[in-house]
Amino acid sequence: MNVDEEIQKLEEEIHRLGSRQTDGSYKVTFGVLFNDDRCANIFEALVGTLRAAKKRKIVAFEGELLLQGVHDKVEITLRPTPPPPQAAAATAASS
Repeated sequence: MNVDEEIQKLEEEIHRLGSRQTDGSYKVTFGVLFNDDRCANIFEALVGTLRAAKKRKIVAFEGELLLQGVHDKVEITLRPTPPPPQAAAATAASS
């Protein structure tokens, strides 16, 4: 699995395990992700996938490196997905 595929899987898992916020984002704690059996089977290097997703501004969390136990309560926020360009253009045109 390449980085893009892992980030896509990470998004799916945050949707599954996290809670939806009013702005359309999803939040989950690192501990919930790290200790989930399904995530453990999918991600060989969860922390590396999180760092790659953060670098691409797909997720946000405090700090650079998350460690099991120490950072279990750190919230990871999956940013809301912007609408596709054609949907955004249609919305703007109808306004």
